[in-house]
Amino acid sequence: MDYATLLQVLDSTLRLATPLLFACLAGLFSERAGVFDIGLEGKMLVAAMCSGAVAFLTGSVWIGLLAGIAGSLVLSGVHGLASITFRGNQLISGVALNFLASGITVLAAQSLFKQGGRTPPISGAARFNPIDLPFAEPLSAIPILGPFYAEVLSGHSLPVYVALLCVPLSWWALYRTRFGLRLRAVGENPAAVDTAGISVVRLRYAALAIAGVLCGLAGVYMATALQAGFGKEMTAGRGYIALAALIFAKWKPWGALWATLLFGFFQALALRPDVVERIVGTKVPVPALDALPYVLTVLVLAGFVGKAIPPRAGGEPYVKER
Repeated sequence: MDYATLLQVLDSTLRLATPLLFACLAGLFSERAGVFDIGLEGKMLVAAMCSGAVAFLTGSVWIGLLAGIAGSLVLSGVHGLASITFRGNQLISGVALNFLASGITVLAAQSLFKQGGRTPPISGAARFNPIDLPFAEPLSAIPILGPFYAEVLSGHSLPVYVALLCVPLSWWALYRTRFGLRLRAVGENPAAVDTAGISVVRLRYAALAIAGVLCGLAGVYMATALQAGFGKEMTAGRGYIALAALIFAKWKPWGALWATLLFGFFQALALRPDVVERIVGTKVPVPALDALPYVLTVLVLAGFVGKAIPPRAGGEPYVKER
């Protein structure tokens, strides 16, 4: 693979990893607080539909952004009500949200636009457009690093840079703030947190709210930047891939970045069969390439990446002792 082709693949990797990174960080906050969130997929899907529809109707990507985050937060609230307030099974609640989102997004889009469950294409101010980083063009003449900066790091839409910024912010919030300390403690020993006079319920709802915002950003990016509008089942299992990446990352923010970049790289390769053919020396069927990210997901979940220990209180509803 020549350097120019490698830069193209890495550029696609960054674009495709962005929704995975948002969703992975969302799952990180939720599961660190002891709430398993299988519903990442559904939240992303609802956010994509809401943002795509509202951006088209208003012509403003910013209003679409708010609508996408709001839609995701509603599902987070429902998940919290079912699994925290009523102490229901967190996994069943998340799966139910995914089924609900799968049906309601297509129904809403069809009712609004009559285009087979899709929104009309959006453009202009209704989309996030590419941003050129400072000095990208002059620096492109510098060997190796110049083209990397100009072609891989520069030229992405705003959500890509926000996703990258969320990684150090998440690390700081979880490991350098009182809120992060309490949040991690809730996922490990909620009874001890409750004994200290801190509300376990409030902290878990806060974690789900953060997860809702991050999933909202993932869905908004998919509908208004990665693609030009909402389409049926456009998340294509990314929520589940994000959960696998979270396990691969061992519930750590920087690990989440590298894990999602790895999954994004496999997705980028699936879009470039010519590159794969040059690497392996033979033609690989397109369906096999499309399956690469999902095969990696199965391998991760099967435990081929080493021992990954989740938060001890994860998945368990907390019942306050009398």
